[in-house]
Amino acid sequence: MFKRGIDMVSVELFQMRHRVSTWVLFALWGTAALFFNYVLPYLVDDVGSSSGRESSAFGLLMPDQFVNVMSGGFPFYGGAIALILGVLTVGSEFGWGTWKTLFTQRPGRIQVFSAKMAAIGIILVPFSILVFAVGAVASSFVAWREGVEIAWPGAQSVVEAMLAGWVILAVWAAVGVLLAVVTRGTSLAIGLGLLYTLVIEGLLSAFSNQISWLEPIANIFVRANAYSLVRALGSVSGADADGPGAFAGPFVSGTQALVVMMVYIVVFLGISAWLLERRDVV
Repeated sequence: MFKRGIDMVSVELFQMRHRVSTWVLFALWGTAALFFNYVLPYLVDDVGSSSGRESSAFGLLMPDQFVNVMSGGFPFYGGAIALILGVLTVGSEFGWGTWKTLFTQRPGRIQVFSAKMAAIGIILVPFSILVFAVGAVASSFVAWREGVEIAWPGAQSVVEAMLAGWVILAVWAAVGVLLAVVTRGTSLAIGLGLLYTLVIEGLLSAFSNQISWLEPIANIFVRANAYSLVRALGSVSGADADGPGAFAGPFVSGTQALVVMMVYIVVFLGISAWLLERRDVV
C-alpha cells in the first residue's frame, strides 16, 4: 500500500514537471520577485548614487536583508501564482476529461486526490526556495557593484522564512484546488480566485481600519494572516512597503497566523476531497 502511494505521487510529479504551465509559473514567480524587489527599487530610487546609499531603500538591497525583503512577496505575488498552480493541477483534469480514467485505474478517488495534493506540496518546495536564491544572487550583485562588504543573514532565519513561504503558497494552492473542484474547470476558478485574492480581501482589509466591526472578519482572511506570518519573521512587507504588495493591516500574532493558515489548508483540501468523492466528475 505504501509503495503504491509513493508510485502514485511519483506519477503526479512526473505530470507536473512536464506541464509547460508549471515552468511558466515558476519563471514568472522568480521574475516578479527579482523585478519588484530589486530591479525596480534600484532604478526608481536611484539607490546606486552616492546620496542614495544613505537611504533605507539601499540598505534593503543588501545581502543581510534579502530574506526579509523576499518574504514580503509570498502573500501577494506568490499567492496568486500558487492559486493558479492549484487550479491548473486539478481543474485541467476536468477539462481533459481524465478524472474518470484516473478513478477507474487507481485505488479510489481520495487516494488519487491525496497523491495529487502531495505532488503539489512537493512542487511548492522549489517555488519557495527559488525567490530566496534569486534574492541572494541579486543582493550580492548590488553589494558587489556598489563596493559594499557582503554580510549574510543567519541560516535559521533563512530556513524559517522558506517554511513560512511554503505554508503561504500551500494555503493559496488549496484555495485554487477548491475553486477548481467547485467550478469543475480552470477559467472561472482562476478568475474567481484572483478577484477574491486581489480585490475582495484587499478592499475589506483596507476598510477594516475605518469600520470596527470589519476588523474581526479581516483578522481571519488568508491575506491578513499571510502578511502577519511573514511580518513576525521580520519581513518588510505590509505597512513598511510601497507598491501593489503593500498591506496596512490588520495584523495578528505570528502564532495565530500559523495556526489559522494550517487550519485553512486542512479545511480547503478537506472540502475539495469531499466534493470530489460525492459529486460526479463529468
